[in-house]
Amino acid sequence: MGHVAELAGVSVRTLHHYDEIGLVRPSARTAAGYRAYSAGDVERLREVLAYRRLGFGLREVAELVGDPSTDTIARLRRLRGLLLDRRDRADAMVAAIDRELEVRAKELGVTPVEQLEMVGARLYDAIGGAYPATRRTEPRIAAQIWDAFGDAQTVLNVGAGSGSYEPADRDVTGVEPSAVMRGQRPAGSAPCVAAAAESLPFEDRSFDVAMAVSTVHHWVDPMAGLREMRRVARRVVVLTFDTDEPGWQDRFWLTRDYLPEFAAVLAEFPSLAGMAGTIGARAEPVPVPWDCADGLFEAYWRRPGGYLEDHVRRAMSVWTRVGPEAEHRAVRSLGDDLGSGRWAERNSDLADLDTADLGLRLLIA
Repeated sequence: MGHVAELAGVSVRTLHHYDEIGLVRPSARTAAGYRAYSAGDVERLREVLAYRRLGFGLREVAELVGDPSTDTIARLRRLRGLLLDRRDRADAMVAAIDRELEVRAKELGVTPVEQLEMVGARLYDAIGGAYPATRRTEPRIAAQIWDAFGDAQTVLNVGAGSGSYEPADRDVTGVEPSAVMRGQRPAGSAPCVAAAAESLPFEDRSFDVAMAVSTVHHWVDPMAGLREMRRVARRVVVLTFDTDEPGWQDRFWLTRDYLPEFAAVLAEFPSLAGMAGTIGARAEPVPVPWDCADGLFEAYWRRPGGYLEDHVRRAMSVWTRVGPEAEHRAVRSLGDDLGSGRWAERNSDLADLDTADLGLRLLIA
């Protein structure tokens, strides 16, 4: 036990306590009667310690590692998602500190609101707080989504966020794990349940259709979430992104010329074919209008100056995921090319297009 404690960076007393409360019980004994950890015991101990270092209480940890509905891979993916979220929040705090340092370097005053951004009162702004300003329903995309509903009357919106794309003429229930996003839903919105896509708190076939719009890439386990949607609804409609097409990173000038890090953000994202196969779906291209009202990542493909606006970027999770260094470099390079005319020259073929296929796909099952 002492060797295990040393490797794990905890005390023997901690391991004894985990044994006593049934959290991690060594499954064997040595010939001398000492506790011995099997490979499975060490795997469980690793999960326990990881959750503890993320700040979870012992009771919460016991529920997480003892979940009978998940296997090792599913639990690792859930843990990975939590770590990515922690990283995103840390990156956002670094960005907030950088902004304050820039302001103070100019000998300008820092407001109380700006100070609170750094310590976390508005930290989630980096990936969600700006949504009400720029993220709204785009009618042409909505029409394609709602047409896929057919005659469905009861709708479950998974990853509902602030409520965009929820049809007003149907009975809608939202599911959203983020309290920040739930708090941004306008008065009169559909009821919204605090839950995750991977574990929907509804009976089988509870809804006519389950929808998910530009949210699957935020899920800890996209495939598990899709299977849950298939379980609770007779029809599934998902707006997602296609990374199957060879050279997909070059479809969009922003990722091709200024933000190659985007490819790494989606490096482990499931294939479109894999997602479609999981729910038995067909895929439809979703063209992005040149004047798209929804400020999603691809929205400003013919309005490149939009990407120079901080409040526009703050409502796009990609920028937080690539980090402030890549963001600053991309914005600076784009600004230079817009000023010199190089962007217009390089992308002259876009000027007469009303829509663009930039990889958005609608899965319909």
